[in-house]
Amino acid sequence: MIKKKVIVIFLIYFASLKLAISSENEIYKKIDLFGEVLEKINKEYVDEIDQSESMDSAINGLLQSLDPYSAYMSPEIFNEMQTETSGEFGGLGIEVSMESGVVKVISPIDDTPASRAGIKAGDYIVKINDTQVQGKTLSEAVDLMRGPVGSGIELTIRRRGEKKAITFNIVREVIQIQSVKAELLEKNIGYVRLTAFNENSGEQIKKKIKELEKNKDVKAYILDLRNNPGGLLSQAIKISDYFLNNGEIVSTKSRKASENRKWFAKKGDLTNGKKLIVLINYGSASASEIVAGALKDHKRAILLGENSFGKGSVQSIIPLKNEGAIRLTIAKYYLPSGKSISEVGVSPDIEIGEESDDFQIKTETDNQLNYAIKLLNG
Repeated sequence: MIKKKVIVIFLIYFASLKLAISSENEIYKKIDLFGEVLEKINKEYVDEIDQSESMDSAINGLLQSLDPYSAYMSPEIFNEMQTETSGEFGGLGIEVSMESGVVKVISPIDDTPASRAGIKAGDYIVKINDTQVQGKTLSEAVDLMRGPVGSGIELTIRRRGEKKAITFNIVREVIQIQSVKAELLEKNIGYVRLTAFNENSGEQIKKKIKELEKNKDVKAYILDLRNNPGGLLSQAIKISDYFLNNGEIVSTKSRKASENRKWFAKKGDLTNGKKLIVLINYGSASASEIVAGALKDHKRAILLGENSFGKGSVQSIIPLKNEGAIRLTIAKYYLPSGKSISEVGVSPDIEIGEESDDFQIKTETDNQLNYAIKLLNG
C-alpha cells in the first residue's frame, strides 16, 4: 500500500515537472519567434527601422496589454517623471492614461496651460499637432506633448456629449506644482485645495490646517479634491489620518497574500471633529479616491460633486538596468467598507454637476463650492 502511494506521488511530481518544463520551453519558443519576426521586419520592411525604438514599443505593448496604467519608461521619460514628483516640470499640465488606443485625460492640473485652455477630465486626445495618436504608445504621445517652454501645440479632443472634435491651441510652460492652497471663506470656513499627492503634500496640509485652527471663528472645513489625479499612496494615508481618530483607512490586495496590507488611523483629528465637506468630480482619481472613500465610509465627511474617476489600483515604479523603469500595477486597493473603486469610482452623497460651460474651480462659476458654503452656513 505504501509502495503504491509513493508511486502515485512520484507520478504526480513527474507530471508537474514535465508540465513546468513544457511551459518553459513554450516561452523560449515565443522568444525565438519574436527574434525571428524582428529580423524579418529589419530585412524586409519597406522603410528602414530603428530597432531600438521597435524594442521599446514591443516592451510597452506588453505592459499596456495588462492594464491602462502599466507602461515602460525610457531613461529620458523616467528622468522627467522624477522631476514631476519633486514639484516642477515642463509641459501642458495634464495627467493622462491610455484607453482604446488614444490618450485619455485623467485630470488637468490647476492654473496650468491645459486647465486655462478648457481641457477637461475624461477628454480624449486624438491628435497632437498633425500627428494621429492612434497607434502611439503613451510615452510617445507624452513626448509629442512636451517641448520648449513658450512653444505652441495644437490638441484635437473628443469629448463626451460633443458631436464634433474640439481643437485647442496651447502654449507650453514650466509647470509649477503647488499641491496645497488654503484660505478662510466667509470668515468661518477653512478651505483647503489639494491638486496632487506629491512628496510634500501631507506636511503642507498639516501646516495649513494648523494655521487655520488658530482662528477661533473657523467652524467647518472644505477639502477640495476636484481634478486631483492622485499621486503617492503614503500621502493619501497621511492626509486621511489628519481627519480621523481611528479605524481603517485603506487596504491593498496583491497577487501574493503575504504582501496584502492594511493601514489604520491614529488618534488625533487635526480639526477636532469639525464639520467637513469633500468636493470630488470625474477628475478625482487614485489617491483622491482613497481619501474621499475613507472619510465617507467613516461618516466623517459629506462628499459633494460628481462621481470620481475609478482608478483603484496601485502602481510601483521599478527601475531597470538601462536607467529606465517600468510602471507596474502591483495591487488593488479597497475602501474600509471592503469595496473596490476600480472602474466604479466613489459616489458623492450630494450629486451636483457643473452648471455652466465656462465652469472654473474656485471662481464665481463654481456652483459646487458655492453649494458647499451654503450647506455649512445654512
